[in-house]
Amino acid sequence: MHDRPPASDSASGLAAAGPLSKPGAFWNKATSWLYRPAPIVERRSPGEFVPCHPQPLRKDPNFVQIVLGARHNLIGGWMADHYRSGIDSFRIARRQIVVVNSPEHIKYVLVTRHANFERKSPQMRRALEALLGDGLFISDGDVWKKRRPLVADIVHKRRLPEFGQTMEDAALSVADEWARLPEGTEVELTEEMGRLTAAIISRAVFGKSIAREAAQQVVDGFSTYQRAADSFNLGYFLGADEGWPALGGRRRRRAIAMVHGVVESVVNAHLAGEGDAGSMVDLLIRRNQRSTAAPLDVTALRNEAATIFMAGHETTATTLTWAWYLLANAPWVAQKLHEEIEAVCGSRPPTLSDLPQLGWCRAVIQEALRLYPPVPLLPRQAIEADRIGHIAVEKSALIMIAPWLLHRAVDLWDKPNHFLPERFLEGASINPFAFIPFAVGPRICPGMNFGQDEATLCLAILAQRFTVTPREGYKVEPVCRLTLRPNGGLPARVMRRPTARLM
Repeated sequence: MHDRPPASDSASGLAAAGPLSKPGAFWNKATSWLYRPAPIVERRSPGEFVPCHPQPLRKDPNFVQIVLGARHNLIGGWMADHYRSGIDSFRIARRQIVVVNSPEHIKYVLVTRHANFERKSPQMRRALEALLGDGLFISDGDVWKKRRPLVADIVHKRRLPEFGQTMEDAALSVADEWARLPEGTEVELTEEMGRLTAAIISRAVFGKSIAREAAQQVVDGFSTYQRAADSFNLGYFLGADEGWPALGGRRRRRAIAMVHGVVESVVNAHLAGEGDAGSMVDLLIRRNQRSTAAPLDVTALRNEAATIFMAGHETTATTLTWAWYLLANAPWVAQKLHEEIEAVCGSRPPTLSDLPQLGWCRAVIQEALRLYPPVPLLPRQAIEADRIGHIAVEKSALIMIAPWLLHRAVDLWDKPNHFLPERFLEGASINPFAFIPFAVGPRICPGMNFGQDEATLCLAILAQRFTVTPREGYKVEPVCRLTLRPNGGLPARVMRRPTARLM
C-alpha cells in the first residue's frame, strides 16, 4: 500500500471496521442480491502452492457493498494496492480510520507511542466486555499495568516444561482416537483441533480435575458468544468515542452464564484450597496473594482465567487447522517434515524437549501464522491526537493494523502468497515488525511461546502417525469475523502413515 494523502469518505478498506450483526433469512437473501464475495484464488503447480485467499478488489466498493462485505468477511474487501507497505486514511461517517501497514509505522504505534495507542478499539471492547469484563485482552491503563505482570509470569516460556506433559498427553490421546477410526474416516478439522486445544488449555488453566463436560461447556459458551457478537458498533462511527454498549439477548446471556459458571467454580475451589496445585489458576491466585498491590477479587480472577482460556484455545486450534491444509497441498514440504520427525524421534512420540531440533515443524506453524494470522486485524484507538507519518490523527480515531495485509505485502515478502515455510528455517532474517501474528511491543501476547510450542508439538505428534487430506473438491475459503477460520469448517480424511502402523 503506497503512502497516500488522507481521503474524505474513502470506501476502500472499510471492511476492516467490522461486521453488522443482523441475523435472519431476509438479511441473508438481501446480502446475496446486493453483495458478491471476492473470488477465492488457489493455485497448484509442481513444487509450488498458492493457498486460498480472496482476490483483491479491482475497484472501490460502494457503501452497501462495504457494509455487507464486512458482515461476510473482514479480509475480503481490500484493494490490490493495500497489499503493499504504507499508510492510508479515510472516514466512516464521523470517524477517522487510519490503516497502518508498514514496519516503521507499526513500530511507532505499538512501541514508540504505545501509551497513546494502547487501547483496543471500542468495537472490540464492547463486543467482549460482557464475557471478559476487564480481562487483560481488552483492559488498558492502570488495570492493564497491574494485571500484565501477573498473567505474563504464569504463561512465561520458562514455565513451558510444567505444561509440556499436558500438551503431549492431550495430543497422544487424539492420536489414539484417530488410530481407532476406520481407515479414511472423515473428520471436521476445526472441531478436532478445537477439541485438542481445549483439552490442553482447560487442563493447563483449570487443572486436571476439571470434568470433560465442564471444559466442553466453556468451549460451547465461547463459540455461542462469538456467533452472537457485534463487532461493528454503529455508535462509535456516529461519534460516540466509547461506542454503544452491546445489546444482550437470551442466547448471549446463556453463553456468558455457561462460561462464568464453570470458571467461577474453579476459582472458588482454588481459593478454598481444593484446586489442582500447579494449574494456571493456582499460579495466578498464589502470585496475586504475594503481590504488594491490592489483590484481585474473585470477579477479576475469573476474568483473567477466562481471557487465558479464550486466547489459548481458539488461536492455536485455527493455526493447526490451517497447517494441515497447507501440508496436504504441499507434499514436498510434508516429506521434509516427516523425514525430520523420523531423524529426531525415530518411532517414539515427539516431546517438548525435541522442539529445538524440529525446525521444519516450527517453520510450518510460523508460515501458517503468516498466511493465516488467527487475529488478522489489530485495531487500536488514539487516546489523543497524534501524527503517523504524514497523516494527522484525530483524537479517538480508529488505528487499523492488519497482519493479514502486512504478512502479504509484496514489497516485504518474497512470493508473499506462496506457502514457503523454508523462509522461517534457522538463519532466516525476519523483520519483527513485518511478522506480528501475536502483535508486538508492550501488548504482545504473553502466551506467544506457549501457543507456538503447543501448535508445533501437536503437529509433530499427529503428523508422525497420520496424513490428513481435505475432502476432494472441497472449496476452502478463509473467513474472518472475530478469528480467521475456514468458512464452514474443513472436512478431511485421516489416514495412518505406513510407518505408523508399526508403532
